Amino acid sequence: MLIETDAIVCGLRAHGEHGAVVRLMTPRDGLQAAYVRGARGRRMRPVLLAGNVVQARLRARTEGQLAQAEVELVHSRALLMSEPLPAAAIEWATVLAATALPEAQPYPRLHAALDGLLSAIEAAPSASGWGAALVRYELLLLAELGFGLDLDSCALSGSQEDLVAVSPRSGRAVNRAEAQPYGDRLLPLPGFVRAGGVGSWRDILDGLRLSGHFLTRDLLTDRAAPILEARSRLVDRIGRASGLGDNPVAERGGGA
Repeated sequence: MLIETDAIVCGLRAHGEHGAVVRLMTPRDGLQAAYVRGARGRRMRPVLLAGNVVQARLRARTEGQLAQAEVELVHSRALLMSEPLPAAAIEWATVLAATALPEAQPYPRLHAALDGLLSAIEAAPSASGWGAALVRYELLLLAELGFGLDLDSCALSGSQEDLVAVSPRSGRAVNRAEAQPYGDRLLPLPGFVRAGGVGSWRDILDGLRLSGHFLTRDLLTDRAAPILEARSRLVDRIGRASGLGDNPVAERGGGA
């Protein structure tokens, strides 16, 4: 096996005295794990920070063997690691990919979404500039892994107009008229999820509650559940930045 590609660093686990197993998100070959010699040394530590873009050369004698990798820095996001909110966002976005995705399966749309999200965090450190992109990234990851939501029409009436909520049970959209009897038992559906663009602080927090519900229920279970602590830290920081409270993304049950 020989792969030469740009990649996003998504995770690093110590292996041996000085090396590490690095997880890299690639455009065409999906998530790739590889051993990097000297990964924890002075020269390589700043190269292998989560969120950095590297040029990687991965080699293995067989498909089942852990690849050996040589990496060179293409673009560093190290400066963002000194800012609590951008650092928390990069940590979460990359650890989610490293934990949830199966290795060596191509997800070009997810790579593009992760790259776009990291670029947005870099361009606008305030979550008001990239919060909507984070929600769309999480929802896309759910969809790519078979847990996508059905947001095209109302689960109860079939209408495609005025969709404002999502059933926490079925993952289907509900329009305003049909949602009224259920009160706050439904999850809010911010307009940017379907229409694109950015959202208000409240829209972003509502979107995070939506995606977080299904990530927790359907994907990040058992051994993957501990990484939700990174998401909780991020959501708490976004809540404080928004001025809407320390815990504005409370989960709710019930619904259609």
